[in-house]
Amino acid sequence: FQTRLLAWDMAAQQGRFIGGKEEGLKGDDVLWVDPEGKSLLLAFQQTIYDYPSVYSIDISTNKSTQVVKQRDEIWDWYADDQGVVRTGIGFNSTGWSMIYRKSAEDKFQKVLKAKFDDDDAGFDGFRITQGSDEGYRIMNNEASGKFALYKFNFATRKRGDLVLEHAGNDIDDFDTTLDNKGLYSASFTDDRWRIYWFDPAMKALQESLDKAVGAKQAYVVSRSRDDKMMMVRVGSASDPGSYYAMAQAEGTMKRVAKVNDKLAPADLAPSHYLQYKARDGLDISAYLTLPKGRAAKNLPLIILPHGGPYDVRDEGEYDSDVQFLANRGYAVLQPNFRGSGGYGKGFYEKGEGQWGRAMQDDLDDGMDWLVKAGVADAKRVCLIGGSYGGYAALWGAVRNPERYRCAASFAGISDLARQLKYQITFKISKRYRKDWRKTVQGAEGFDLKTVSPLYNIAALKVPVLLMHGDKDQRVPFKQSQSYADALQAAGKNFEFYPLAGEGHGFSTSANNKQWLDRLEVFLAKYNPVN
Repeated sequence: FQTRLLAWDMAAQQGRFIGGKEEGLKGDDVLWVDPEGKSLLLAFQQTIYDYPSVYSIDISTNKSTQVVKQRDEIWDWYADDQGVVRTGIGFNSTGWSMIYRKSAEDKFQKVLKAKFDDDDAGFDGFRITQGSDEGYRIMNNEASGKFALYKFNFATRKRGDLVLEHAGNDIDDFDTTLDNKGLYSASFTDDRWRIYWFDPAMKALQESLDKAVGAKQAYVVSRSRDDKMMMVRVGSASDPGSYYAMAQAEGTMKRVAKVNDKLAPADLAPSHYLQYKARDGLDISAYLTLPKGRAAKNLPLIILPHGGPYDVRDEGEYDSDVQFLANRGYAVLQPNFRGSGGYGKGFYEKGEGQWGRAMQDDLDDGMDWLVKAGVADAKRVCLIGGSYGGYAALWGAVRNPERYRCAASFAGISDLARQLKYQITFKISKRYRKDWRKTVQGAEGFDLKTVSPLYNIAALKVPVLLMHGDKDQRVPFKQSQSYADALQAAGKNFEFYPLAGEGHGFSTSANNKQWLDRLEVFLAKYNPVN
């Protein structure tokens, strides 16, 4: 899918695009914002055939000036705290490389080249200090297996002192102060996204916000240079969120915008963070959302695996699909199955080579846990998902037709070998840098057809719903078209709805509504609530 960057004029209440009129898929990559708010550095492709270049954009006029030209295989650019582009990260089919310069006057030099399976060589979150080779970097802590924040020298590529780690989860990102005299904040996700403030004043402010909003979550998303005015987002799994302008001196917060003001939080269902044991003893974290007004006993269940699948996770935030299903009377389980992000290197590696295998076991084990607890009715369970989640839904229906009454897939994968061949040159995971073929396939010589829905249709005994955009560049439309053709030839019970002009997601609310409308009718027919 594509995204585009917007500037919003608070006084005029008008928005407009920032960047080029024509851009490739990789756009809107903001490298640096001028502290005065007058300009920013933006990396984007001029067309889908180009690598990203870096432009200085005048925010008021949208006038752009190219500051770094595209270079072959360089996909990610990074700037220091003063807005100087200092490094670029490149990828090809076998590995990655890094180019670096100490100042704007210096030429870029290739300083590192590595294979994808060299974990320690890889770069994810980092910051470089102006006029120095010193900075910070997120790296794996071998002792704990979690990703933590370290000091780092970019010229020698040597790790320095440990700055911050979390016992149970990876450090996701961090930021430095505007004057670059130190660290400002870092973030991680346990049951929800959290921010750790190095600044004592901000730490105290966050504690006050948390106390004020109760069970909801409050995040400072923007602030003035003197910290007198801040924009605060408040929301939760059962609240799409609102944005407040906070005046620190007056101690007041005024709501300036609400996300989807037609939804009343009182009508939405809260999500609960929980853990269950997989059959091999691995702890699996998940979110469970229960329908309001119904006893948590023998409920119809929807298992909703996330996409990705690697280094991605559900975070317990507002999810329109979850709320839609809960509103219709279903319990919804979102497992962060093995391979999901944020739980450390070991948890990630347990998902390698486990498409359709142990990763699928984790979904089945979540169902069994809820059935044993009396929450779910074992005879009324369906799988629903998009992208990898769509694959997991289709494969679950084939692999265990005795478990599931139906399956629904948006932009799902039916032929793993074909999909792997299609995406083998893509950058899949920024953090772990493992060879994608090995990650998906597992042991050399493993036949991916044995875990592909397309080649196991004879085992399918339950109805299937398919929807796919015919312009999808992430998972080609042919993945669903071929499966639908095979289902038709085999005389299976299925529904297939192509979306004309759509990509790997929903670019319009009309297409999103069509998916939910089709899903509602499908579930009412094959897994009714009553």
